[in-house]
Amino acid sequence: MAEQTGGLKRFYTLFAVVAVVGVGVIGYLMSQQKRVVIPVDVVVQAADTAGFHGYVLGSDSAPVEITEFADYECPHCGQFAVVTFPDIKARLIDTGRLRWRFRDFPLNGHTASRVAAHSAACASDQGKYWEQNARIFDGQGNWSFDSDPAGKLRDLAKDNGLNLTSYDACMTSAKYAGRIQGDYDLGSRLGVNATPTFLVGGKMYPGGLTADNVKHLVDSLTKQPH
Repeated sequence: MAEQTGGLKRFYTLFAVVAVVGVGVIGYLMSQQKRVVIPVDVVVQAADTAGFHGYVLGSDSAPVEITEFADYECPHCGQFAVVTFPDIKARLIDTGRLRWRFRDFPLNGHTASRVAAHSAACASDQGKYWEQNARIFDGQGNWSFDSDPAGKLRDLAKDNGLNLTSYDACMTSAKYAGRIQGDYDLGSRLGVNATPTFLVGGKMYPGGLTADNVKHLVDSLTKQPH
């Protein structure tokens, strides 16, 4: 009887260990996010770009518009976004003098850029495009060197208060791959070949602009004193 009791104890102990390990494995698998892959050179369908004209910040009645073509992985784009753009926003966009339009131009070889662009597009679904845009550029040095940046970009989405269930579904679906490619194709047709590039009053300005440069352009286009 003692041997039988001891055998039952060993059985239940082994069963408990297996159960704990099984729960741990299931928990681990559930915690792993599906790898996010945003395809390159996709065939852009009409539905991908229908009604989309870039991401816009500023008043519809602003007299001047600037379109920026940028790459989230580009260091110069990151510097512009973090150092220069907040000043432009405060001085010109928030005061109603300038409307800003952002379009994606992921450079060849920047493998993380399309994932970052898609992250911002998914944030746009929840009304937080510009918040995600700012965090992505601000944290560029953290995620851009990662072989699988989606996890760190997801952390930024979490910091922005996004619904992660919806965000994850958006990212794994790669539903905005065509939109991103469409922006790239548009930029290429216009002659964009470097980032950042700015389209102002029908003219292209490749490379960095300072806040004073932008103010001068706005002043010249609205015929206001400097």
